[in-house]
This record gives sequence, structure tokens and C-alpha cells, in this order.
Amino acid sequence: MQSAALRSPVPSRNLLRFLRSQTDIPLESLRVGRVFRRACARTLKRRSFCTSAIVYQKASAANGDPTPSWQERLWGIGARGAAKALKPDDLPSREDMEHGSSMFNNRRILSAKAALEPRLRCTEVDENGKVILMDGEFKKSELIAKYGLLPRDLRKIDSSNLPHILVRPSAILLNLLHLRVLIKRDRVLLFDVYGSKTSYPQSAFMYDLQGKLQQKPPPGVPGLPYEFRALEAVLTSVTSELEADFESVREPVMHVLSELEDDIDRQKLRQLLILSKRVSTFEQKAKLVRDAIEELLEADDDLAAMYLTEKVHDLYRSTDDHTEVEMLLESYHKLADEIVQEASNLVSGIRNTEDLVRAILDANRNALMLLELKFSIGTLGLAMGTFIAGLYGANLENFIEETNWGFGAVTATSVVFSLVVCWYGLVRLRRIQRIKMAGDERPRLSRGHPYYDDGAALGILDSRNRELLLRAHMQRALNNKKRWWFSR
Repeated sequence: MQSAALRSPVPSRNLLRFLRSQTDIPLESLRVGRVFRRACARTLKRRSFCTSAIVYQKASAANGDPTPSWQERLWGIGARGAAKALKPDDLPSREDMEHGSSMFNNRRILSAKAALEPRLRCTEVDENGKVILMDGEFKKSELIAKYGLLPRDLRKIDSSNLPHILVRPSAILLNLLHLRVLIKRDRVLLFDVYGSKTSYPQSAFMYDLQGKLQQKPPPGVPGLPYEFRALEAVLTSVTSELEADFESVREPVMHVLSELEDDIDRQKLRQLLILSKRVSTFEQKAKLVRDAIEELLEADDDLAAMYLTEKVHDLYRSTDDHTEVEMLLESYHKLADEIVQEASNLVSGIRNTEDLVRAILDANRNALMLLELKFSIGTLGLAMGTFIAGLYGANLENFIEETNWGFGAVTATSVVFSLVVCWYGLVRLRRIQRIKMAGDERPRLSRGHPYYDDGAALGILDSRNRELLLRAHMQRALNNKKRWWFSR
């Protein structure tokens, strides 16, 4: 308390001067005579503080000075007189006013902060499945104090989008997709986030939750505790929402894939890209839900702590005695894992289709390039024929012009040269185009060759040929050494 008081803001000197000048009774400097000063000095030496105060009052009365008021005693200034005019620097500056007024606004600031404390809107269901509170608003501090939670728990509900299943000594907190639920032994709180667009799934969950909580087991058959029935309703709603989201994504993807088999269109490829992003996002979301359930299944102490009803009767289970809740969670974990596998298969199908489309487009591009090369070869052949014809078309005299067979000979020669050039170009193009995906392209060796492969063995990788390989390498190294000595 003392440190807080020391840290409180102090009014500035200008502010104090302004307040002093605005008091109801104007003050003036005290005029005390020499006699009064000497008397005060004598009495201070001889008497105590109280006696000096009495002498001070008597001396003031003897000199005809008025009795000092409380303002004079407060400010240390003297008798009353005419009011002084304000000086320009008597008024406090804006910064001083703001600094001085902050101590008067502390309560207002604290009340404003309390009013701005974040609130959570929730719906409460009792042990009989009846809604006892609809869209009630609670402060976080109230929820923490009422249900024994921690501030970080509510933070995961309010601001976290990652799926979580938290087990506390007296509550189970779930944040799965569109549901943010607090489960007690006899209460269920459904939190509604402001601006949420999942009102229909939450309404469906409330209907299913009320049905499960109002359901009574037949006589003689042990039923699930209240908290497990609520947990099952939450997991059922989450898996149903995952299945609905997957169906809404799978159908357009399959439609686009079937259309791409008939015709590869740019617009369809763009649509497939958008759907591929949606499927990847859904797959990540389903994996997070599955991992949250799997993480809870791996924590035996949390599974044993989920029996909230038994804790009320002082019944505590060991860390390996949680068969009921483990079977419940495993069934929904399998459902979530199946959805994840189907989403992964759909993503793989999209990737394979994209690779196939890319290969088809590459093949078409290669075909166009091949057609262009064929036209270039044909143009080269025609250019060869026109070259010969151009030589004889010049205005030069030669003996062929005087013969009867000159025209035919030149024409035949041009055609033959053009065909030969085209044939050679096409043969070379076919050799370049011929690519083997598989097959043995090694040169044929005779049966007596040391590296001959009969098909049954591994050829040069066979252990029987290791000695031959070693000798061949040694012989090659010796030949290289002799050649180097000869060149030197």
C-alpha cells in the first residue's frame, strides 16, 4: 500500500499556484514587525512548540495583525489583503492538467476497464437435459471462480482455433471445430463465440445433446455417466460435421476429375486448383481432430480423471482403469482416421491427375515441336531443289539450254536432291525421337566374352566376375602407366 501511494501522481507547481490564486479568501504576504520576530526567537529558545504557538498568537494580536486562517497556515503565507492579478504562467499547462487530473480519474478508468472485461456467451443444460440458461453472458473471472478453471483454459476457448481436449479435476473442456463445450458432472455449457457462422451445427448438437441426456437406460443395465453421454454427443457432432464437409468437397472434385478425362480445359484446371486447396485445408483440419483424440488416448491419467461423477462420491480410479471412456474415444478416433484416409486418397487422386495432365500437355507440346521440325525438314528439301533451279535460272549461257533434255534433267535432279534431304532429315528425327522406357540397350557380347551375361546371373555385378573386373582394372592402370612413361 505504501509503494502504491508513493507512485500516485503529484500535482505540479503550476497547478498549485493556480489553485492558490482561485481560493475564496485572497492571500497576501505576511508583514511581521521586528518586535514580533524577536519575541518569537526568544520564546522558541525557552519554551516548547505549543508555548511558542501561544506566544505567536499573542504577538500577532499585540501588533494588530489578524489571526491567520487555515489557508495561511497551509500555504505558509500571511495576512489577508487585496487579490493579486493572475500572471500568464499561473495557469497550468495542458500536460500538467492531464497529469494532475489523472489521480481524479483513477476510479473512472478502473470502472471502464471492468466494464470492458471480455465476456463469454453460453447456453447451460442441466442434468435432465433441459436448457436452464439461453445465451447468458459471463465474465471470464466469474467462470474461472465458479467452475475451477484456469485463465489459460478460457483463452483456448476464446482465441484458439486448434482442437483441444482438456481434462481438469472437476470439468472437461473441449474445443473441437464448431463446438466449445464445458462438461461438468451435472452441467453442460456450450460457448457461443460472437460472429460465429455455425449456428445450424450448434442447434443440431443441442438437439442431439438433449436427446442423449434425457435418455434413460433400461432397468438392470448400467448406463454411461452424465459426462460420457455429453462427451459422446460432442464427438458425434464433430464427426458428422467432418463427414458433411468432406462430402461437400468430394463431389465437385470428382466431377472436375471426370471432366478432365474427356477434355483438358484451362478453366477446369483452375477450378481443380481451387478445390485442391480446399481439400488440403480439410485434410489438415481432420488430422488435427484425430490428433487431439489420439493425444487424449495416450494420457492414462487424463482418461482416469474423466470420471467426474465418481469423484463426487470419493471414488478415484487408477491410471489403467478407464475401459469405458477408452472404448468410447477409440471408436470416434477410428471414424476420424477413416475420414483422414479418405481425404488423403482424394488429395492423392488430385495430385495424380495433375501429374497426368502435365504429362499429356508435355506430350502435346512435344508433338507440336515435332510437327514444326517436320515442316522445317520439308522446307529444307524444297530449298535444296530451288537452289539448283535458281542456278540454271540465271541469265548465263550454257550448253544445256541448247539441248532438248536439259529441262527434264535439271527438274529431275532438283526433285531427287529435295527428296534425299527430306529423307535424311526424317530418318535422323526418328532416331532422336525413339526413346526406350525399359529394355536392355547394352551391346551384345559373345558367349566367350568375360563380361557376357547369360540372363541368369547379374553380369558384371555377379561375384563370379569380381576377379575378372579386378584384373581388367589392373591391366588398364598398367597400360596407362606405360603410355605416360613413353610420352615422357
